[in-house]
Amino acid sequence: MKKLEKLILPALFLLIVSFLYFSYFAPSDDLGDFSEFDTNSNASVQIVVKYVKEKGIDRSPDGGYIIYVVDRKNREVRVTGESRIPPGMDEAKALVLTGHLTKSNFHAHGIDLMN
Repeated sequence: MKKLEKLILPALFLLIVSFLYFSYFAPSDDLGDFSEFDTNSNASVQIVVKYVKEKGIDRSPDGGYIIYVVDRKNREVRVTGESRIPPGMDEAKALVLTGHLTKSNFHAHGIDLMN
C-alpha cells in the first residue's frame, strides 16, 4: 500500500503536465487568427494561414516579395518579406509564417509549408 501511495502523486503530476502540453502547447494544424496579434509588438511569432493563389507573388521595389494570405476568419492580410519563398507554395495545404504584424501588413521573417 505504501508503494502505491508513492506512485499516485508523480502519476497525477505527469497526467496534469501532459494534459497541459497537449491542450495548450502542442502545435496545431488549425489556421491562426491575426486579430490575436499585437501590432505594437516586434516579437517574431508563428501563424498558420492559407495562401491566396489568385493574387500571386509580387516583387517589392527593395527586392523582397509581397503575397496575400487569409486566416481562419477569412481576414486577408498582405505579407511582405526579404527572405526567399519556398518552392511548391501553390500546392501547400497551409503556410506557417514567422514574423510580426504591423498596422498595414504582416512582415514575415520566414515561410514554411504544411503539406
